[in-house]
Amino acid sequence: MQKKIILTSMAASLILFQNCTPGSEKTHIEPPKAKMKEKHLIMHGDTRIDHYYYMNQRDNPEVISYLEAENEYLDKMLGHTGNLQEKLFEELKGRIKQDDESAPYYKNGYYYYYRYEKGGEYPIYCRRKGSLDAEEEIILNVPEMAAVYNFYNIAAFDVSTDNNLVAFTVDTLGRRQYQVKIKNMNTGKVKDTDIKYCGGRVVWANDNKTLFYTSIHPKTLRYESIYKYNTETKAKPVEVYYEEDETFYHVSISKTKDDKYLLISSNSTLSNEVHILEADNPQGRFRVFHPRERDLRYSIWHDNGEFLVLTNWDAFNFRLMKTSAKQTSKDNWKDVIAHRKDVLLENIEVFDSHLVIQERYKGLRNIRIIDKSTGREHYIDFKEEAYSAQIGNNPNMDTDVLRYTYTSMTTPHSVYDYNMYTGEQELVKRQEVLGDFDPGNYETRRYYAGARDGTKVPVTLVYRKGLKKDGNNPLKLYGYGSYGASLNPRFNSNYISLLDRGFVVAYAHVRGGQDLGRQWYEDGKLLNKKNTFYDFIDCAEFLIEKKYTNTEKLFAKGLSAGGLLVGAVVNIRPGLFKGIIAGVPFVDVVTTMLDESIPLTTAEYDEWGNPNKPEYYKYMLSYSPYDNVTAQDYPNILVTSGLHDSQVQYWEPTKWVAKLRNHNTSDNIILLYTNMKAGHGGASGRFERLREVAMEYAFLIDLAKIK
Repeated sequence: MQKKIILTSMAASLILFQNCTPGSEKTHIEPPKAKMKEKHLIMHGDTRIDHYYYMNQRDNPEVISYLEAENEYLDKMLGHTGNLQEKLFEELKGRIKQDDESAPYYKNGYYYYYRYEKGGEYPIYCRRKGSLDAEEEIILNVPEMAAVYNFYNIAAFDVSTDNNLVAFTVDTLGRRQYQVKIKNMNTGKVKDTDIKYCGGRVVWANDNKTLFYTSIHPKTLRYESIYKYNTETKAKPVEVYYEEDETFYHVSISKTKDDKYLLISSNSTLSNEVHILEADNPQGRFRVFHPRERDLRYSIWHDNGEFLVLTNWDAFNFRLMKTSAKQTSKDNWKDVIAHRKDVLLENIEVFDSHLVIQERYKGLRNIRIIDKSTGREHYIDFKEEAYSAQIGNNPNMDTDVLRYTYTSMTTPHSVYDYNMYTGEQELVKRQEVLGDFDPGNYETRRYYAGARDGTKVPVTLVYRKGLKKDGNNPLKLYGYGSYGASLNPRFNSNYISLLDRGFVVAYAHVRGGQDLGRQWYEDGKLLNKKNTFYDFIDCAEFLIEKKYTNTEKLFAKGLSAGGLLVGAVVNIRPGLFKGIIAGVPFVDVVTTMLDESIPLTTAEYDEWGNPNKPEYYKYMLSYSPYDNVTAQDYPNILVTSGLHDSQVQYWEPTKWVAKLRNHNTSDNIILLYTNMKAGHGGASGRFERLREVAMEYAFLIDLAKIK
């Protein structure tokens, strides 16, 4: 059945207003009008008409001009918030310790850390030999390296085992296509290589001259190959692995903690396969640890001649097994920690003396310590109602000290060293929040909202103490709910600018994440995807019922797949929210998933479904935010995008905004901001990105009518 685009004369000629300055007369400002060019998209006997399909031309001057016009329109529409934005920016920036330094960690004879200089946008990576009092050696001076670029990002670096060479990866566009560079620590010289379209990670073999890296397909951006490169001969890189199955979208290279093995992992949504090679023998051939099987996932750690295997084999929430390094197939795996229906095993850390398990129970992480010699075990005690704890950076096997990180909605990011024998712990580093911040002034709560099908959905809140629950507080509700990514309660100093103005900030831990175990993920993907949207709506209504807010003060935000979430929700219940912020939103679901040339598409069939199959096409079409825009009163909407985005192509949010405007029957504003110099993650500098946060906060505060 052919779908019709309904245009109302009111929406087509929509005139929006702006108070340029307080007390001034309203000025008429007309939004940019994108040209409409019919494109018929036919699938399974169904015809969709896309009037903005042509926008998927990054090199088209007409498209670039339109994006620039949208940015100009946004500047005018938010012009009256200029002073507020500047004030917010200074607040956000003022809480950051500008000359900050990370917690150092010890590896292979050196203490490693990074630091920022006052006013610096980028970190300086450093090390000291043997002692924290030793002379500082600068590994990478990123501020100097980034000086001539609009965007600059170092994904990772790896130091050779003799400590002399540093291989690192650089992206200067924001599209996450990296170039490999190598620095000689003895001479200080940095040399370019011809290696481009590289994944972020690089790994040295133990011979100090062979470098392994992932190669990305230049168009689809699929991480598809592993190459090795001899830095002495500088011969052409040699491909050592190629992934033929296009649904296996991410091939990576790593090294075991004890430096014994190189690992190639090829991953799809539901399955993976690991190949291993002794790190002392980079000229050898990788061999399969265990052949891939549909719906089988496993990760491995080497431990004194054995491999520990974290796997979902007959274990929905994963179990821990072990096997000999000489007999790695699944038939030889033996249980170490059995499967439990109510506990998700997320991660492990291996030491000579202890085994550390990161678990998730009732939506919160726990850290479990097991003495390998006695079998005795205990948990680290976390006392807050809602928090996030996880295993930190632990590069050494021969230590009794575990490094872990801890944060909550009221506790800044903290790094602890925990003695696994005595239980004593030391706070190594806590994020310093400048100004008058006092965690005692804020309160965090955890609720369980009843979804329409009876499921209890966790909701985490933070607000300033003394808040009146009179139903009149502005509230920002954040959600994600895809890829099994759990939404962990964490501190964000930026939130203080909202909390101190009377806002409540809330996280909706909707299905599609993994907050309550693997089933929580399964219940929010594929043909269960609508649970994600309904959970979010039900959490919003729960917060209204609890008198934290009302529909005139309620706002929603989602990023990427979270942008899909709020995009779908705003079609279903547009009157529930006063305003929406959708960051780099994945909103044109069906068209994108039908285009195999777009990065990451075929790899995500197991997440969203394959629309080449009628059942999935129909279901995806029923919620796709772009396809379900209709003539109705939409709330105020701010959409952000990046021209060079490799995850969600810029044209998705661009098309969505144009279509929303042509259907919106309210006087509410719909705005698009495109960062013309960045990609999915936005601006690369630590202060520069705060400009975008200040803009978003000003949008919310202005709509909430807070002075």
